[in-house]
Amino acid sequence: MISIKRIRENSDEIIRKLRTKNDKTDIKLVLSLDSEVRQLKTRSSEYRSQRNLASENIAKIKREGGDFSLAVEETRELSDKLKSLEIELTKIEKELKVILLQIPNIPQNSVPVASDASGNVTVREWGNKKEYNFKLKNHTELGEDLGLFDFKRGSKLSGSGFPLYVGNGAKLERALINSMIDHHVNNFTFIEVLPSVLMKKESMETTGQLPKFQEDMYHTEIDNLYLAPTAEVPLTNLHRDEIFKESELPVKYVGYTPCFRRESGSYGKDTRGLLRVHQFNKVELVKFIQPEDSISELEKLTLQAESVLQKLGLHYRVIELCTGDLGFSASKCYDIELWAPAEKQWLEVSSCSTFDTFQSRRGNIRFRREDNKKIDFVHTLNGSGVATPRLMVALIETYQEKDGVVRFPKEVSTFLGIKQLD
Repeated sequence: MISIKRIRENSDEIIRKLRTKNDKTDIKLVLSLDSEVRQLKTRSSEYRSQRNLASENIAKIKREGGDFSLAVEETRELSDKLKSLEIELTKIEKELKVILLQIPNIPQNSVPVASDASGNVTVREWGNKKEYNFKLKNHTELGEDLGLFDFKRGSKLSGSGFPLYVGNGAKLERALINSMIDHHVNNFTFIEVLPSVLMKKESMETTGQLPKFQEDMYHTEIDNLYLAPTAEVPLTNLHRDEIFKESELPVKYVGYTPCFRRESGSYGKDTRGLLRVHQFNKVELVKFIQPEDSISELEKLTLQAESVLQKLGLHYRVIELCTGDLGFSASKCYDIELWAPAEKQWLEVSSCSTFDTFQSRRGNIRFRREDNKKIDFVHTLNGSGVATPRLMVALIETYQEKDGVVRFPKEVSTFLGIKQLD
């Protein structure tokens, strides 16, 4: 959430930057509601003060043995006015909060300005596209030939977009998850967390999924809980309404969850195999840091996510997203895309973002500075370390051989604990 103070003091800049993110929030309405809230709070304070004086007057008249009926009536009228005013204040505050919760984060000055993904910038590439002297099979063909997936039975169980991994496919999926978690724990000192996947509304609001993306969430009506679209939600909310000691920062978590996304606006897009699914597995990285370390920690986080792909020997590129392609909650973001040789396309497997104080304000996550004891909001970061479906696609397509077997190089097989799929 953007602070109302920031909007109040920098409204022209806020409007300009929101436009670069293709957002058309009526900031003038926000300012009008904010002004009304402040006026009502002032009047409320005045009425409360007048009522207190009237109450004191009643006590004084009683002590003096006089008629205090008029003072009682005055107190009653002031109480009625205060009650009516506070009802109106609550209504307008709620209206203002609803709008504030739907305003996206403000892009950092360093983010490329463009209206859509065509303005994204390639920061770097790692590795090279592998050459083949035979006709490649795509991941669905490989999966069928090698018995890795069963999309037909998966669809029977849950509908389309819910993949079923079987045999060596299930083994590889499990190996990827375990290897990535161990990698981040052992090499970068992340703390492992295995969280629940059912989230309260407040948790979804903290990370920015609600109310903006209500229609994309799976929701349990009876318990009013949401299925987490990513482990970012539970990991970030671990410290909702808490205050860190400055000496505790940075705090770094790695967690695995299945992820659930309805993606109601994605119909008509490529839904073959593992390319676009409603349930998938992902290893997530979350950091709580001091504001002054935000950019350097984002660069570290991106490199940490990349290191998984280097361990797997896969060709990838890092893309800095422009303003028009930047996610709702992010102020700066790098996407990591793998090359899938049979699909002949780049596949996003990770997004690494800093949110500045956007999430911490929504979740009231703060820290106390040691020098002046001032309490500030932390900066939050998260990145996929990484999502498995498209990683699986690129992995098996890259290492397939002419005989139809998927054979992993020694370093890759050591990382996974699997030599080949046949």
